[in-house]
Amino acid sequence: MCPDLHPSKYVQLPLSSSSSPLKGGQEAFSPLGLNAGAFYALSTLLNRMVIWHYPGEEVNAGRIGLTIVIAGMLGAVISGIWLDRSKTYKETTLVVYIMTLVGMVVYTFTLNLGHLWVVFITAGTMGFFMTGYLPLGFEFAVELTYPESEGISSGLLNISAQVFGIIFTISQGQIIDNYGTKPGNIFLCVFLTLGAALTAFIKADLRRQKANKETPENKLQEEEEESNTSKVPTAVSEDHL
Repeated sequence: MCPDLHPSKYVQLPLSSSSSPLKGGQEAFSPLGLNAGAFYALSTLLNRMVIWHYPGEEVNAGRIGLTIVIAGMLGAVISGIWLDRSKTYKETTLVVYIMTLVGMVVYTFTLNLGHLWVVFITAGTMGFFMTGYLPLGFEFAVELTYPESEGISSGLLNISAQVFGIIFTISQGQIIDNYGTKPGNIFLCVFLTLGAALTAFIKADLRRQKANKETPENKLQEEEEESNTSKVPTAVSEDHL
């Protein structure tokens, strides 16, 4: 007799009637929006900040932006590979977020030292972690909002990122014009600190991982392993007799 493999017995997760998957994922929307918004503001105002301290270095300002992009691409690939192998969503996201904050603080207090090579290094390091966080944040949010559509989660995350990006770009631009680059960057550091704190308090309810473990294929594999294990002692005792 074939076992009943109806997907509803394995794939659906026990959710309370008053609980929505999107409600659980809202905790991840704000931290990712803060990080992405800070990245958008920094990228938009980078040329202005570099020229502020290094007049006539428009070409190098563009190269610094390119360095951030290339380092960010590398960070996104490495963080994605690590996440795929380790499945440590919250831990990896939190560590990368903290390193983003550290990179932003170092960039803030070394921008005016008068050495462009220092700016290249600090900006590249910051871009490595700041851009590397983005795929981690998206994957973490998808885990928290499962079984909602990934398109809905990604859309809400993008809205959050764009809203914070607009607010941060306008606000930091005004701060730079009135008070200088350091207060403007400290402004972003404050919100990155808030984002790291919010990430630390996210409950790591990995709904998609739980659902994958409950698929019929995994159930059958576990049953076969259990049956094979139970047959081993019998076979051994028969050989002994």
